[in-house]
Amino acid sequence: MKNISIYSTPTCHFCNLAKDFFKENNISYTEYNVATDLEKRKEMVEKTGQMGVPVIIIEGQDPIVGFSEQVVKAALEK
Repeated sequence: MKNISIYSTPTCHFCNLAKDFFKENNISYTEYNVATDLEKRKEMVEKTGQMGVPVIIIEGQDPIVGFSEQVVKAALEK
């Protein structure tokens, strides 16, 4: 299984959709709350060049900014 990280905020609708998708599909992930974790927020901006969330990092793939079930499924299959 690939390592998956999600940079999110508690009030982000698309972040919650992404986390629900992972939970419903029994996919484990590590969550970073960039609303309170300033170091992880800085790391996210360095990786993507922007402040938008969610940012989903699937091991071996380019960062995914935002949430599209189809994009995430395709990245998981690579």
